[in-house]
Amino acid sequence: MTSPATSPARPKGYFSPTASPAELKAFYDEQGYLVMENAFSPTEVATLLAETVEICRGRRGAIQGSTPMPDATTDDEVLRNLLCVHFPHKFSTPTLATLFNAATHKVLTSVVGPNVKCMQSMLFIKASGKPGQAWHQDEDYIPTRDRSLIGGWIALDRATIENGALWVIPGSHKPGILWDQEWHGDRRFDCSEESRHFPYDESDAIPVEVEAGSVVFFNGYLLHRSLPNRAPEGTYRRSLVNHFMSCESFLPWRPPAEGTPMAKADYRDVIVVAGRDPYAHHGYPDIATPLLRRDGRSGCINWTNRQQKNLYADEVPPGAPLTQPATA
Repeated sequence: MTSPATSPARPKGYFSPTASPAELKAFYDEQGYLVMENAFSPTEVATLLAETVEICRGRRGAIQGSTPMPDATTDDEVLRNLLCVHFPHKFSTPTLATLFNAATHKVLTSVVGPNVKCMQSMLFIKASGKPGQAWHQDEDYIPTRDRSLIGGWIALDRATIENGALWVIPGSHKPGILWDQEWHGDRRFDCSEESRHFPYDESDAIPVEVEAGSVVFFNGYLLHRSLPNRAPEGTYRRSLVNHFMSCESFLPWRPPAEGTPMAKADYRDVIVVAGRDPYAHHGYPDIATPLLRRDGRSGCINWTNRQQKNLYADEVPPGAPLTQPATA
């Protein structure tokens, strides 16, 4: 699937913080996404942008897979070097504070339920020229047992088709099917694989262009993607994405401890952001650490089996396979 060259009319689904919970839930349940405009003030956005520089410079702590750059390096050079940092809330106070944003709380308690926890944050810098992410469903990577997974995509810059805004396929969450993923070999996208063989085509996809301070919420089963930032040099499409789910559901995100059956697997490095956690007595171990997401420049190790190296089409002769053993 390729994106249309021109921007279509703005789709439905843009709400203000005064929208009623029933209105939010009705649209989200039907379409699988919604936009909360003006969720973060210009001052809050400016704070997060400044914090992005501190994070990327390593001033908030070490980032696994990242090599610190010299102090003399400009902020722009530092930012252009990175695509995405996972788990920035682990060492960044402003990032952690976004989990408790009032507008976000309203959406979460309206569409998920009264008890909500967060398990992940991702800070995307996405400078001009950086790749997007191919079609996927977040539940491919964060498995919940009750399909309550929801992403909250905070725009720190105005997101447009040109600079790599999100595209979604409205209603694609409804079947409750996780479509097979395959390696794409496409330089437009980062190292994550692509969902394929779903019954939708180009005409079903819409761009979700938003102003800075807006939050795009989307269901864990919703097919979505982003394309590269093709805006002029020096342009960014920065965003902070937090993932949430119901507290009532186990999160089998890691293999269970020895002696624990798979049915009881429950990743507990989470933060309760609304209501109560019925499993609070199991504790909250500190497991995840900030890490760098690969953009493909230094090769892609398959996220699923860790034993396969995925290659881009320009890295192999025509007709040759796009995969090889990771040790090769």
